[in-house]
Amino acid sequence: MIVRPDEKASFESDENVIAGNVIGYGATSGEIFVRGIVGERFCVRNSGATAIVEGVGDHGCEYMTGGTVVVLGITGRNFAAGMSGGIAFVLDLNPDRVNTEMVDILPVSRDHSEKLQSLLSKFYAETGSKIAHSLLENFDDSVKRFSLVMPRDYARVLTVIDRAEREGRVAEEMIMEALNG
Repeated sequence: MIVRPDEKASFESDENVIAGNVIGYGATSGEIFVRGIVGERFCVRNSGATAIVEGVGDHGCEYMTGGTVVVLGITGRNFAAGMSGGIAFVLDLNPDRVNTEMVDILPVSRDHSEKLQSLLSKFYAETGSKIAHSLLENFDDSVKRFSLVMPRDYARVLTVIDRAEREGRVAEEMIMEALNG
C-alpha cells in the first residue's frame, strides 16, 4: 500500500497528517509506505509487515510481535508499549516518548544499517519522499540519527538463533533450552 500526496499538493508531507488511525493494525505481511504523518495506533499488533511513515501519533507499534517499522519523523507518546517482537527504526527519537517496559533503545548496527538503507531507497523510489532522499544523500552520517527500538526478549531469541546457526544446531531446541533454563 502506498499513500502519498497528490503531485500538485503544495503542503509538505512530513508536516501533515495524510492517513488516519490504526493503519497496519494486525498486519501479517506486505508493505505500507506513507509519505506523510499517520494517526494513532500505527502498526498495533503488526506481526510481519514492513511499514515506513514520516511520523506517527500516540501508541505506535503497540503490542507489535513482528515486522519492521521505520519512522522518519515525530512519534507520539507511548511508542512501543507491549512490543514483544519485530524492530523499529526511528529518526531523531525522543526517548521520553518510548514505553521502555519491554524494549531497549539501541544504536543501529552495521547489519541493521544495510537493511535500513535498502528500505529507505525503496521508500524513496515508491513515494518520492524528500526526507528519505535527504537521508540517502549522506547515509553514513544519517544513520547515526536513527535509533533501533528492539524488544529485549526478541533480541535474546535472535541471539540464540544466530548461535544455533553457527553451531549447526536446531534453533527451536536451543530456544526451548534458553527459555527453560
